[in-house]
Amino acid sequence: MINIGKAGLFNLAGHSVNRMGYGAMQLAGPGVFGPPKDHAMAVAVLRAAIASGVNHIDTSDFYGPHVTNQIICEALHPYADDLVIVTKVSARRGADGSWLPAMSPKELTDAIHDNLRHLKLDALDVVNLRSMFSNHAPMEGSLEEPLTVLADLQRKGLIKQIGLSNVTPRQVEDGRKICDIVCVQNHYNLVHRADDALIDALAADGIAYVPFFPLGGFSPIQSDILDQVARETGHTAMQIALAWLLKRAPNILLIPGTSSLGHLQDNLSAANIELSDAILSRLANIEAAGGH
Repeated sequence: MINIGKAGLFNLAGHSVNRMGYGAMQLAGPGVFGPPKDHAMAVAVLRAAIASGVNHIDTSDFYGPHVTNQIICEALHPYADDLVIVTKVSARRGADGSWLPAMSPKELTDAIHDNLRHLKLDALDVVNLRSMFSNHAPMEGSLEEPLTVLADLQRKGLIKQIGLSNVTPRQVEDGRKICDIVCVQNHYNLVHRADDALIDALAADGIAYVPFFPLGGFSPIQSDILDQVARETGHTAMQIALAWLLKRAPNILLIPGTSSLGHLQDNLSAANIELSDAILSRLANIEAAGGH
């Protein structure tokens, strides 16, 4: 029996959410573009996630575009009182599926209204501003103008809380001078650990850290150590990677995504995995060994 509550709770946007959440990106078509191959399955996966105790869903209206938000609305609206839906803005999709910056005041404002309409909400729980100075990694640059736009929309009641994504520690520090930041969503996993110090600093201030690509994303982690631990414990590499993240820091909230009911249950079951100190020590060596 999966009990995701074993992973604990963390405060996000005024709600105590289970640390094991769900990311909706994979509900769209290939390349996060267009409709899913199996629409009914996408709806079923969302409902199964909620039935399993998930009360934190990550999405964006540029997934599809519009596809994942429309499926979330179809599957879950009216939403449970304890459900926190986190969306993100500052990108748009080209006709070829490319990811393009959309950080002007008008583009950001239009994106907020698109999210509200497609999710059928009067106010968005959390909106992450995703830095688009680089599509692939955080890059320094001022986020003052776009973040000020979101802060203004927050004052108007369209946004409840604000977060940041794909950002540097300096951008987080500067952003917190403009408005409260409730979460940071960055690329982080067993091998890609540039944010170690940031995670600990955010934990001290009660701010959530939401890692994406827990197993490397488009370039999966190649690690003999991880594979060995998975075999020895009878779990998958993804489950071990997720369990390690839950152990890494109390403010880490997970959003593994899938369009499969079986994989959903596999991911959620990581909340039940206990990792011994000896295994944690072996896993900690993965970064030093370059993934091996």
